[in-house]
Amino acid sequence: MIKIMLVCSLLFLTISIFAIIFRLVKGPSAPDRVQALDALGINLISGVAIFSVLLRNTGFFEVILLIGILSFIGTIAFARFIERGVVIERKQSE
Repeated sequence: MIKIMLVCSLLFLTISIFAIIFRLVKGPSAPDRVQALDALGINLISGVAIFSVLLRNTGFFEVILLIGILSFIGTIAFARFIERGVVIERKQSE
């Protein structure tokens, strides 16, 4: 019974990921695309977690952590870009 629920949740996550990819491609503005990337990262984390429970393997926890860190860094970089216009500030040499 648990395996059926896990497979169904993976199926629904797959449908959700396809909808998010559509929003990522079709998004009318850059903030909409970044929000879609964040949602995609969250869904990927959820999918990997469900997959690791389904396989009864804890080896995927590092992958979950890596996806979360990369998603966070991407969000911070885009926020700095909106705020200042550049992601990495460089000092002008005199």
